[in-house]
Amino acid sequence: MKVDRIPIPKTIWTLGFVSLFMDLSSELIHSLLPIFLVTTLGASALTVGLIEGVAEAAALMVRVFSGTISDFFGKRKFLIFIGYGMAALSKPLFPMAGNVETVFTARFLDRIGKGIRGAPRDALIADVSPPEIRGACFGLRQSMDTVGAFLGPLLAVLLLFLYQGDIELVLWVAVVPALFAVLLIVAGIEEPKARSSHKPARSPLSFTILKEFSGRYRWVVALGALFTMARFSEAFLVLRAAQIGLAVTWIPLAMVLMSLAYALSAYPAGLWSDRVEKRGLLALGMAFLVLADLILATAETLPMLFAGLALWGLHMGFSQGILAAMVADTTPTHWKGTAYGFFNFVSGVFMLLASVLAGWLWDRYGAEFTFYCGALFASLTLLMLMKRY
Repeated sequence: MKVDRIPIPKTIWTLGFVSLFMDLSSELIHSLLPIFLVTTLGASALTVGLIEGVAEAAALMVRVFSGTISDFFGKRKFLIFIGYGMAALSKPLFPMAGNVETVFTARFLDRIGKGIRGAPRDALIADVSPPEIRGACFGLRQSMDTVGAFLGPLLAVLLLFLYQGDIELVLWVAVVPALFAVLLIVAGIEEPKARSSHKPARSPLSFTILKEFSGRYRWVVALGALFTMARFSEAFLVLRAAQIGLAVTWIPLAMVLMSLAYALSAYPAGLWSDRVEKRGLLALGMAFLVLADLILATAETLPMLFAGLALWGLHMGFSQGILAAMVADTTPTHWKGTAYGFFNFVSGVFMLLASVLAGWLWDRYGAEFTFYCGALFASLTLLMLMKRY
């Protein structure tokens, strides 16, 4: 059977467009937020790292609960709606923020919403995607998500021109696509009927089922945790762009370039992972990250900056969807949500450590040393990958 002749289910496409519109909204904000924090509110790099680390870690950690609950009740759409709805409601807080604390609150609520929706969404993709094209399904959703991440900063640049640099007014525009994403969930997602299950009655938050997971799954979790240490927040890419000399109006283009490389590579990487060994493609993604860190550490010109950003985007395209597919491939059928939840919980702990460490290193030793440390962690992850999972 040729996998390219198997159609991708409608639900996958709908989830892709939901991700596209929500990421357009989020990345429009995110492309401006680090500069807004540092230049307008006077925050340090450590503060930026702390805000990003706590917010992203919370998003990943919350997934362990939402994923397990979605398994227990067999309902994923409702949690997806709650998660995206919470993110949409947080968007107006950003343009209204007058201090670091309000920005932190808005960012935290936004990422909690992401955490609630993440594991049930990934589990729903695993539920409805044919095994022969599972990598392509995850890659498509990830690629469309990244198209939104590409369009968001691009729209930010355009709006900054139209509104003469009025960041607050630009941030208000982000509310519109977020609300549209929520409407798509209500109208376009069809959840499959809950399958009959032999699962025993137990608390939905019980982790005794982790004993049923294979050693291969636990290896994927450990690999993802170490990899996360190498992948600190993209907020530091924005700060690096400003440091090298990119004008404030054009700084969102740094995220545009990174997201474009991500979007163009995520679906092909997912498609290839259905035909070749996933480990090899993931190794390529890690190699891209090592090169990106080394270039960004030594960059003094805009061409070098752009090369590093493009490689950073390629590493994400060759890692995020593939890691998600590896989790699906190594877990029991009825516990996909729990598997994604636990994977993201562990990754969340390390995301917090990575972003806070990056902020501290940036303030203490400079941007160059921060990216060199990222390259070191990426190299260690690549060595770990040499062992089969």
